[in-house]
Amino acid sequence: MPVIVLEARDFTSPLFLVRTWAVLSGCTTFSLVASLDHSALNQPNLSQDRFRIFCMFIWCFFFTITLLIHILSVIQFHSLIPISWKNLTMTVAVLGTLMCFSASVVFPWIIMDHQKLSTLSVAAAVASCLTFLAYTLESYVLCTQAHEQRGYMGSVPGLLKTLQLWGGCQMIPLVVEAIEEASVTSTNREASWQPWISSVSYSICILMSLVTLVVILGDLAGRCFLPFDRFLAGFSLIGVLLYMVATVICFTKILQLTDPRQLNQDKRAQLVIIETVVASITLLAYTVDFAFSIKLLCDRSHA
Repeated sequence: MPVIVLEARDFTSPLFLVRTWAVLSGCTTFSLVASLDHSALNQPNLSQDRFRIFCMFIWCFFFTITLLIHILSVIQFHSLIPISWKNLTMTVAVLGTLMCFSASVVFPWIIMDHQKLSTLSVAAAVASCLTFLAYTLESYVLCTQAHEQRGYMGSVPGLLKTLQLWGGCQMIPLVVEAIEEASVTSTNREASWQPWISSVSYSICILMSLVTLVVILGDLAGRCFLPFDRFLAGFSLIGVLLYMVATVICFTKILQLTDPRQLNQDKRAQLVIIETVVASITLLAYTVDFAFSIKLLCDRSHA
């Protein structure tokens, strides 16, 4: 089978240029961070080391998948892959935007938490911001295409589902940190169970988001034994309920910050505030998505 390559004008298209930018800046970012001396990242601090690994995973993962998408787009082999290409590219672009934004916020927080700053660490933070900007432009280019070209994940419900997945991913290092801190510093048995309840809620929501994403990318909606829009409505309702519980727990943690018996207040306050903000945003995304699902079901019932 002959290899079909893009025409010359396609190599100067906005989509090709921003993907090239995303690949180059992503590679630069994790290369700079990997070359940093361990002391420059405050390695004895296990919390910061955990978030550094999380940032490295984001840069490496999206660099790899964007490079594969870029290569397949150039040689025009994506039609041979049994997935919805338009939904895949939109999901990677939007999720890459959100995840790289998180890394661009977390990594400077890590390197600015100690007195000594190196040139490489500052350069890595700048490169991460450039990577975030590249994915933002790619998302904009894809969203300006026709609805048939951007697929379901380019619609408002699809973007909300990407936002839900982003929120769940942000909770992974936060919950791990909260569980570890509760097992060490908490003297209240009820408070020690709070991170476990939150982790169960977040895990269920992440699993539902991944199942939804697999069904959409694999074009498997027609194979479900029930209408897929009802599944989406049910998943959204479960997400609303679980994140309501998690958000209440987060605000309870904020009230517990006034307890003078709690150790390491500054660090704990930062993590609790971050978790509360992300949980509130994700709860809003599930609520709006549930409203869209109910509206769609009502429209179909009256049709």
